[in-house]
Parts: sequence; C-alpha cells; structure tokens
Amino acid sequence: MCSIMGYCGSSAAMETFQKGFQRTISRGPDDSRIVDTGKGILGFHRLAIMGLTPSGMQPFALNGNYVVCNGEIYGFEKLRQSLLHKYTFKSDSDCEILLPLYEEYGTDMFRMLDAEFACIIYDGKTQEYIAARDPIGIRPLYYGYDPEGVIVFASEAKNLVGLCGRIMPFPPGHYYKDGAFICYCDIAKVDTVCQDDLETVCRKIREKLTAGIEKRLVADAKVGFLLSGGLDSSLVCSVAAKKSREAIRTFAIGMSEDAIDLKYAKQVADYIGSDHTEVIITKEDVLDALRSVIELLGTFDITTIRASIGMYLVCKAIHERTDIRVILTGEISDELFGYKYTDFAPSAEEFQKESEKRIRELHMYDVLRADRCISVNSLEARVPFGDLDFVRYVMSVDPGKKMNVYQKGKYLLRHAFEDGDYLPEEILWREKAAFSDAVGHSMVDYLKEYADSYYTEEEYETKRRNYSHARPFTKESLLYREIFEEYYPGLSEMIVDFWMPNKEWEGCNVDDPSARVLSNYGASGK
Repeated sequence: MCSIMGYCGSSAAMETFQKGFQRTISRGPDDSRIVDTGKGILGFHRLAIMGLTPSGMQPFALNGNYVVCNGEIYGFEKLRQSLLHKYTFKSDSDCEILLPLYEEYGTDMFRMLDAEFACIIYDGKTQEYIAARDPIGIRPLYYGYDPEGVIVFASEAKNLVGLCGRIMPFPPGHYYKDGAFICYCDIAKVDTVCQDDLETVCRKIREKLTAGIEKRLVADAKVGFLLSGGLDSSLVCSVAAKKSREAIRTFAIGMSEDAIDLKYAKQVADYIGSDHTEVIITKEDVLDALRSVIELLGTFDITTIRASIGMYLVCKAIHERTDIRVILTGEISDELFGYKYTDFAPSAEEFQKESEKRIRELHMYDVLRADRCISVNSLEARVPFGDLDFVRYVMSVDPGKKMNVYQKGKYLLRHAFEDGDYLPEEILWREKAAFSDAVGHSMVDYLKEYADSYYTEEEYETKRRNYSHARPFTKESLLYREIFEEYYPGLSEMIVDFWMPNKEWEGCNVDDPSARVLSNYGASGK
C-alpha cells in the first residue's frame, strides 16, 4: 500500500497539508515526498512493492506533469513496451507508465488499465488536476473542499479531517476533471447476459480466477495469504500453491475457545503444503482492539467492524513477526456468487439487482475492511476475486444460474474447482460461515455483551435519537457510532447505511447482520 494526497489549489498551507498527510504514514513507511506543483501540493508515502529502488519513488514528473498513484497495474510491462519508442523509463515501477499514457491518451487511459489504483495527476499545460479510482474501489480515495472551496484528495478520510468540512468517498470507476466526476466504467452494469451453458460457465470461472490469482503473485516484495478455511480464501491459497515454486505462507486467526475455522484452515494448509501460522486471540484482545479498529476503518457499520477485528489482529501479527509485504485475500466472492441471505432472493432479477448494488457499494464495506486492516500494518492487499475480467464475466452470467437452485450456495464456484485436486471435498462443499463468526462465535457475543452493559435501556433510546442518518438500532450499533463520531464527527454520510440483508425479502427482516440469525444458516457454523 501507499498513501497519496493532493491539494488542488495555490492557497495551500504546507503545515496543514503535512499534518493531515502524516496520519497515514503506516500506509507507506519506506519513504515520503511532498512536491509543490506551483498550483498546489502532491504528497506520497511509499510502501515499495514493485521497483524497490529509489528510482521508483513518486511523485513521478514528465514535461511539467506530475502523478501520485497508490496502485498495482497488472500487465504494465506490455504497456511500457508500447511506449518505449517515445519515452525513456527510469525505474521498474508499474506506476511510471501513467504520465506517458496520459500524454498519449488523456483521460481515455483509465479505461485501458487492468489495475487496482487511485491516482492524482497535475497537468502542467492546463494547470488542472485529474483524479481517478479503479472500478471496484479496491484502492481508497476520498475528497473534500477546504474553506476556500479548493478540492482536496487523499487516500483516507482521516487525512482530510480538520482540513475539509464534508468528506466523501471518491466514486469507483470515475475520474474527476473540470470540477465533475465522470464515470468511465460501471463494472456492475451488464449490457448483455451471457448464455454460456453450465459447464462452460464453470470452466471460464476457473480459468479467469486462476489468471487473476496468478497475476497477483507478481511482486518484488514477499507475498503471504490469509486463510480462513472457508471456500474463498482456500481457493486463492490452493491456486497460488499450485503456481508457486516454494511453499506459500498462510495465516489463520481464531478465538482461544471456539474458533470455527482454525481446524479447517489447518486442513487446507496441510492439503496444499503451505507454511502455516495460527494466531490465537482472547476476549481481552478483541475488546482492547475495538476503538483502534473503528478509528482505522472510519466506519460505524456493524458487519465491517466485527469482521475487521480478526483481520486487523492477524495482519498486526504478520507485520510484527514476518517480512511479508503483500497479502492476498478472498474478498468479493460473496457479492458475485451470493451470501446466505441471497438464498431468499424472490427471483433471478432480484438476485442480480442485489449483486449490482453490493458491487457498487463494496468500497464502503468489505473492500474498505481489507484495505484498512492490511494497510495500517504496512502491508498491501491484493484481491483476486476483484480481478476486472473475472468480475465482468461473473456479473454477466445468467443470474438464474447463480441463484441457489442447487441446494448449495456458490455452486458455480465450487463446481468450477471440483476437478484438479484443489481442495478436500469437505472444504470445497462446506457451507459458508460468516467471517466474524468463524473467528469464533464468542467474539461477536463478547462485543454484544460489552455494548449491552455499556448503556441502560433509557440511555440507548435517548442517545440513538441523536442520529438521523443511519440511526443505530441496537446497543452495539450505538456504541460503534459514538466511537466513530469521536474520530469523524458529522461525517457518517461517508457510509451510505448499514450492510444488512435485504429486509424487503421474506426471511431477511432481521436486526443483526450475522448470517447466524438466518433460518438457513444450518451447518455453516460447525
């Protein structure tokens, strides 16, 4: 991960800029640089992943233009080769191609990128700023306006607190130019439904996911893997193990008393021959981490906070105990193939509509969780299920095939990897457990008990009414909201609402986001 920030006007106060920018030094602890463009300021904190030499340090400059980018550009070597006739490159950094691409193609360049990225460009000729974010929003970017009306961009909202009033996430798949946000890619939109037969769909799912994993193994820094023992992370680890010459390093986390997934993670690790590490946590670890987790996340969402505690603590252990710098994770599979609650979708059309909504909102929830928990520990997140080619294809598949009409959730993904000895049968066909529950049912129970003891019923009813947007509806949600407001006062609109099952569907009108409360959870928690 890296951290970027841009003040897009000539009235910038360097001291104020530096104070805000310093809040995300953990995203890029290797080096820092701030440049004055003459019409504003660009800042960059570096975590060296590709092109580890000092020549890969940003901002990059070319013919009066500047760029800062937090991202990985896959297949950049081919793009660079196409530019060699006209440009000389000074580093092996993938992001050095951005300014030559901008000179050649302008804002059309963003459609050309197979990347997880957020970038800010200063055009020296027009003296204007352009910013852009990848179609899923895997790399974070926020914006706000200072009291002078100047727009400011930054990797995290905490960079802008105290500098800007209203702070909002930069919309994924958009670029900013001439005061407007312009959509260059709506990754969730399907123009033509794919009518491939079942076996063709599953073959393409396997091929495209495998390609997405393989390209994310390329790094000049060491790579590790989060392994929960669930289907998604297990598949990522299995494919990576097949593609790697040496044993991959996997990491699992669980509560000391009732971690559901530790035994399954070890089973997978033994099967694929990984160098496996278990991180065991206690009730005290969970409660001690709560406030820090909400601060680093910048959210009040119950699901995100619950699932982040385990992820934050396992990444903290990786940072403290290893020299790994890149982490592959299993996020985004649920949004594509379905959750436990999408079993209740009343039609294929509703299933697809829900999937589109979730993909467009991911940057505020699961993707935010992965980015913050990993980056605060000076690691880089890579998300193979977010591969653009893979997402486009799965979103285009006939939703009637993606619904749970096979009495097994995520059937297409499971069937896609049924042949080839990827995973033990027990893992491949195991029902999904919610991530936070899989760390141990007791973890969520401890959080709820703590919140319940924190407020009387009268205090809860009074305090929850202080909020009109995303009003808390349990003591747990109120506790999270009050902690959020301490660090991000009045900024709740950064998160559109609580990440909950679709209450309009029969069987989904619940007051807890855990799949544990759904009638179809069944064997998932065993």
